[in-house]
Order: sequence, then structure tokens, then C-alpha cells
Amino acid sequence: MNNDLKDTTKAVIEYRLKRARESLSDAQHLLQSNSLLSSVNRIYYAMFYSVTALLLTANLSSPKHSGIKALFNKEFVNKGLVDKESGRFYSEIFERRQKGDYKDFTEFAKEDVEAWLKKAQEFLGEIESLSLKLTKEGA
Repeated sequence: MNNDLKDTTKAVIEYRLKRARESLSDAQHLLQSNSLLSSVNRIYYAMFYSVTALLLTANLSSPKHSGIKALFNKEFVNKGLVDKESGRFYSEIFERRQKGDYKDFTEFAKEDVEAWLKKAQEFLGEIESLSLKLTKEGA
């Protein structure tokens, strides 16, 4: 990879991590205003943006959310770079977001969304740390 491409990739990784943090903040605000479906959507997208940043550290991507999830599990969870529980949680939030966005009459309990938000904050910390570590190693 030439230096310009490396710099561009690093900039995209940083941008996606920033989007992840912003989406998590949005999820918190939506939770506080009892917009639970929207909060779950933002929790998922916070996690999604961080995972796409992590995948870029290995020059990986997919045009589909399911492809992102599969690559994340194959390249990072199954290889022990990311905790298996984190991998399961990402899959769980993926399903909950799908349900909340596309299935009529879906409701979530506020206590559940609060717990998911807390776990998402921990997930983001883990993924961001690993992304930054791998980005530095690839420099």
C-alpha cells in the first residue's frame, strides 16, 4: 500500500470511529427521551461504524451489513483478537436493530436498552483500542 493510500485509510478509520462515538452519544440522548427504537438503531450504528473501521485495518470491507458481521466474526472474533462475547453482542444488536427498524409492533424495554447502551460503550472501547493499535502497527 502506498503512503497516500495508507493516509487515506487511516483518515477513514478515524472518521468512522468518530461517527461511532457520535452515534453512541445520539443513542444516549434518544434513550433519555424514551425513543427506544431509535436508540437501538443508533447503538447498532455506533457498533457498525467501529467494526467497519476495524475491518479497514486489515483492508477488509463489504457492501452489506451481513457481510460486515461475517468478516468481523471470521477475521477478528474467531481468531481471538476480539472477545467472543463481544462478537455475540454485535450479532444480537444487529438482529435487534433489524427487528426495530423493519418489524411492525416491535417494542423494547427501557431497562434492556440501557443495558445494551452500557455494553455498546464497552464494545466501542474494545474495538477502538484494537483499531488504533492495528493502525499503528501497520504504519
